Amino acid sequence: MAVTNPRFDLAAPVPAWDALGAVHLVAIGGAGMSAVARLLLARGVRVSGSDSADGPLLDALREAGATVWVGHDAEHLHGVDTVVVSSAVREDNPELAAARAAGLLVLHRSQALAALLTGSRAVAVAGANGKTSTTAMLVVALTEAGADPSFACGGEVAQLGTNAALGSGEAFVVEADESDGTFVVYRPEVGVVTTVQPDHLDFYGSAEAVAEAYTEFAATVGDLLVVSTDDPGARTLAEAERARGRRVVTFGSAEDSDLRLGESVAEGLGTRTAVEHHGTPYELVLAVPGAHNVANAAAALLAAVDGLGAAPSAVLRGLAGFTGARRRFEVRGEVGGVTVVDDYAHNPAKVAAVVGTAAGVVARAGRGRVLVVFQPHLYSRTRDFAGEFAKALAPADHVVLLDVYGAREAPVPGVSSALIGDPLVELPGRRRVDVGLGREAAVATLVAAAAPGDLVLTVGAGDVTALGAPLLDALAARAEESR
Repeated sequence: MAVTNPRFDLAAPVPAWDALGAVHLVAIGGAGMSAVARLLLARGVRVSGSDSADGPLLDALREAGATVWVGHDAEHLHGVDTVVVSSAVREDNPELAAARAAGLLVLHRSQALAALLTGSRAVAVAGANGKTSTTAMLVVALTEAGADPSFACGGEVAQLGTNAALGSGEAFVVEADESDGTFVVYRPEVGVVTTVQPDHLDFYGSAEAVAEAYTEFAATVGDLLVVSTDDPGARTLAEAERARGRRVVTFGSAEDSDLRLGESVAEGLGTRTAVEHHGTPYELVLAVPGAHNVANAAAALLAAVDGLGAAPSAVLRGLAGFTGARRRFEVRGEVGGVTVVDDYAHNPAKVAAVVGTAAGVVARAGRGRVLVVFQPHLYSRTRDFAGEFAKALAPADHVVLLDVYGAREAPVPGVSSALIGDPLVELPGRRRVDVGLGREAAVATLVAAAAPGDLVLTVGAGDVTALGAPLLDALAARAEESR
């Protein structure tokens, strides 16, 4: 079954970036859309855009040269040749409707990004989990190796201070989002698949369709496919692609991995891992925590070295200096011995990774607990994976479940965060679970419970990230009152 998207012709040839003319981006303030806007501006393209609300990101795009409006209006399309949208933009959006009526070229965000890859050695990083961190790691490693890559990442690369930039080198690294099937448009020289797991079933409908989409992504890769052996779905993909004669290199703890991960030793929030790359031993040092980040770094190492020919020593130095991507186990602050960490995790495997990592951190410290405020993202995902989310959250000592963040979905009768909370209460272990708290109540509850040594996580793809600042403020006020 071919990956299809009823709104966009994914098989259509993508024009080169210099054939797009003046470009207007609807919802320009989104993470992916703003990355495309930055890259188009860097190429000298005339860029305009609109979004529903103003903010610092729109100000930054204005400073970079874009014309940006707050609110959507067909009048914004005067002089525009190409309109770029994401799957979140509805067909009845006045700008999109006007563009279609006028016969303007309408591209999905991924197609516009693919246009920017013209003439580059493209690397596309895909996977249900880890693609943002892997993309960011690869960019930092290639920068250390002197490659000066261009990139578009789903999160801000912390030490570079941006989610996209146009470099002077041949390499162009993109995060390839599988959520709507559009990751098949990039046709990269090097493709990376971190994990193949059921997600975005609101689009795909079944786990089998998800796996088929990754097969189609693999078919678009021109030279090298980098795949995990530790993830069952990814391993199945690697074996099938090798059988088809495709060049595949693998990473993982399995003996047959081309980059084999050995024993890891925790050092503070980081790790030191023995690895063997095609028989040559190395030490992989990271400043970011968790076994999942060791796997992400392994994928980046293979893409840089086996895929693009970078020197292993330089890549390892770059990975050692990697400080993280925004909202990926991002330490927001510490007050009175309580540390607040923010993470974008929104499917069960990602939530399990961040909660497990936090549990490991406090265990190594010899004191403290893990307190989590989790905001489920999408009613369909909550309905389909409620039990898996409960298991992922189970290692925490205290879980606060906010209401579901619907994003593009309307509420579904009977679907709430209680679908996660009810089975979580029944799982073995002792933990406190609070369901359906509002934002202020969640902050007050966590601050009242937190003690020195505790690690508080704000987790989810919605606006739960905004709780970091009030949590720290409330902790500071509590500390002041106790003096």
